[in-house]
Amino acid sequence: MSGESFSVHILALGSLRCGSHNRQLAETAVKRIPEGVEVTLCGGLVEVPFYNEDIDTTKQRPDAAIRLSEAATRADAFLLVTPMYTGTMPDRLRYAIDWLSRPFRSSVLAGSPTAVVSTTFGQYGGVWAQDDARKSASIASIASATIVEDVKLAMAVSVPRFAETHPADALLHDRVTSELACPVGWLGRMPLCRRRIRKSSARTASGSRGTAARA
Repeated sequence: MSGESFSVHILALGSLRCGSHNRQLAETAVKRIPEGVEVTLCGGLVEVPFYNEDIDTTKQRPDAAIRLSEAATRADAFLLVTPMYTGTMPDRLRYAIDWLSRPFRSSVLAGSPTAVVSTTFGQYGGVWAQDDARKSASIASIASATIVEDVKLAMAVSVPRFAETHPADALLHDRVTSELACPVGWLGRMPLCRRRIRKSSARTASGSRGTAARA
């Protein structure tokens, strides 16, 4: 890092149920992360209401939506950890994405690195829910999140994998931890690259202005 120190803050949005395997995935991301990366599990999704433009005003915006937006503003990247209900992502995650997709064309999601992971009891690992979450977060005219398409994790047959041990509490729950490390690692690196590019561009621009002044 050439002596530079950066901290990357990832906000994880996931399942509501306390014993959910997807919630355990999110909790594992919080506890087992690369150095220099902080992952915060977003709370309060159960209180986030259906998006309604009539109440999306300074005076009427729901407190839960305000808290969600504030947490998202502090994040450099987003990790969507989605269960799959009736073939798609749960409504509360959709509500969260809807609220975060505003203001139109300048939302907190705009340009933010975003990865989607999931685990399910069945053999497909929640891929349909993942597809819907990616589509919802990446609609260019509204949210325009930068989806990490090359890094995907759809963990099938979650019951025997998780068994009675939380993956974050095991000394080395190799399979779960190593598979989750890939998307979290990518999310951690992308904001660093963007910051270095912006810093390099600023230095180049500053040097150009200095040269022009001397000329």
